[in-house]
Amino acid sequence: MTSIQRPPHIYEINTWTWLHALSEKYQRPITLGSIPDAELTALARPHTAFDAIWLMGVWERSPRGAKIAREHVGLQQDYSHALPDYQAEDVVGSPYAVRGYVVDTRLGGPDELAVLRKRLRELGLGLILDFVPNHVALDHEWAITHPEAFLQGTAAELAADPTSFAQIGEYIFALGRDPYFPAWTDTLQVNAFSPALRQLVIETLQNIATQCDGVRCDMAMLEVSEVFAKTWGKRTGDVPSVEYWDEIIPQIRRYYPEFLFIAEVYWDMEVRLHSLGFDYCYDKRLYDRMAHENATSVLTHLKAELEYQSKLIRFIENHDEMRAVVAFGVPRSKMAAVLVATLPGAKLWHDGQTVGHKIKLPVQLARRPVEPSDKEISEFYRWLFSKVNQPIYREGSWELHEAIPAWPGNNSYHNMIAYIRRHKHDLRLIVVNFSNTQAQCRVRLTNCGLEGKSWKLADKLNHRDYERNGDRMVEDGLYIDLTAWSAHIFEFSEGKLEHAPR
Repeated sequence: MTSIQRPPHIYEINTWTWLHALSEKYQRPITLGSIPDAELTALARPHTAFDAIWLMGVWERSPRGAKIAREHVGLQQDYSHALPDYQAEDVVGSPYAVRGYVVDTRLGGPDELAVLRKRLRELGLGLILDFVPNHVALDHEWAITHPEAFLQGTAAELAADPTSFAQIGEYIFALGRDPYFPAWTDTLQVNAFSPALRQLVIETLQNIATQCDGVRCDMAMLEVSEVFAKTWGKRTGDVPSVEYWDEIIPQIRRYYPEFLFIAEVYWDMEVRLHSLGFDYCYDKRLYDRMAHENATSVLTHLKAELEYQSKLIRFIENHDEMRAVVAFGVPRSKMAAVLVATLPGAKLWHDGQTVGHKIKLPVQLARRPVEPSDKEISEFYRWLFSKVNQPIYREGSWELHEAIPAWPGNNSYHNMIAYIRRHKHDLRLIVVNFSNTQAQCRVRLTNCGLEGKSWKLADKLNHRDYERNGDRMVEDGLYIDLTAWSAHIFEFSEGKLEHAPR
C-alpha cells in the first residue's frame, strides 16, 4: 500500500461525471481502466500539488435509490438548475446510498479500479475512496442477511410516518438521518451499537483497504455514542463500553497501519474524532469564517494549538458546498485559497475549482454541464500549486505573527493575517489582507534571525523585490500596505545594502 505524504493535498473527483466528460472528449467509452495517460499525468506533480485522488462515488449505486432520486420534486429542480437538458438516465442515484461496497460495473468494476490505482501509484498519487458509516441503500443485502445490524420500527410507526420508516421483506427499518433533519428516504439506518453491524463494518473496511490508501468517512460524528444515542433514544439499546470508531479503526490499522482515515465532521466535534483515531477532520469552521466572516474571526480560529490545526483538512470547496467563485467571489476566493494552501494541515481541492467552475452539481447526476475555464482562476492556481509544492510548505514550521497598527489610529490592521513558514534556512512571510478595503499594518519579525543584516524580500505573488533592514523589521515591524483582497508572500535572502532602507 502507498504511504500518502502527510499532510496531504487531496483532489476530489466526481467519478461518474469525470468519466462521462472524458468519454465525450475522446469520443469513446472511458472507464476506470482506460483513462488516457495524459489525463492522469495532468493530475500529478509538478503540474499540481496533489498527493492523492479522492474518487467520490465509485461504489455500486442503488436502483431503488435512483428511482427515488428521479421522482423527488425538490431534486428535480436542482437537476434542472445545474443541467437544464438533463434526462432520466442522467440520474443514477446518490453515491451515499450505497447498495454494495463493490466498484460499480458501469465504471469498470473492481479490476479496472486496481489498474487505475497502480497507474496512480506510478505517478506518486494515492487513492482515497468513500465509506458511509451511518446508513446503506434500501436494497443493500444486509437488510436481508443481517437485519439485526439495523434500527427497526413497527407497523404502527410505518403507517404513521412512511417518510421515516420502510419495510424490507418482513422487517420494518428506520430510515437514515442525522438529529437535525428529516430522514434520507433512499437509505436504511444502521445501528452503530450493534455488535453484528460493527463486525460487518470491520470486514467491509478491511476489504476496502485492499483497494485504496484511505477513506473519507461521510458524517463520521453520527456514530459517536452520545450523538447516536441522542438521535435515536431507547431504540438503540444499551450504549456499548467501546466507541464505534475506537473499535473499528484499530482493527483496520492492525493490518494496514498507514491507511488514512478522514472524517467529514461538524458541530465542533473535530477534537473528539481526532481522539477516536482519525488522521484528519474537516475544518468546516475555517470555511465558514472565511466565507461569511472577517479576518479577525479567521485569526481567532488560527490561534488554536498547532497540533490540532495540523490534523485538520482545509478547503474552500467540495461537492457539498457552493462553488468557491460563487460562494466567495473571485477576489475573496483567491485569498482564501492562499490561506488554505499555506496554513498547516491537509488540503482538499475539488474538481473544477482550479478552473473557476460555477455550477454546483447534485451528486445524483452522472453528467455535468460543459463550463468554460476562467483564465484568471486557472493561472492563479497554476502559480499557487507551483509554490506550495516546495518543502517549506510541506515540511516547514508555522508560526502566527501579530499584525499591529501601521500608525496610531489606523485600525485597518485588523484586516491583516500574517504568519511565518520556516524550513531549514528558508524563511517566508505570508500576509493577507482579508477584506474589501485597502489596509496597512506592521509585522514585528521576532525570533526569525534577521538582526544585524540587510535582507532582500522577494514577493512571490506580486513579482517585486524589496530591500529591508533586519533590525528595523524586528524592532519597528515590517510595514505592509495591501489593496483589498490581496497578499504578499515574501521569500527572504540576505541583501547587499550596508544600510538598507526601511
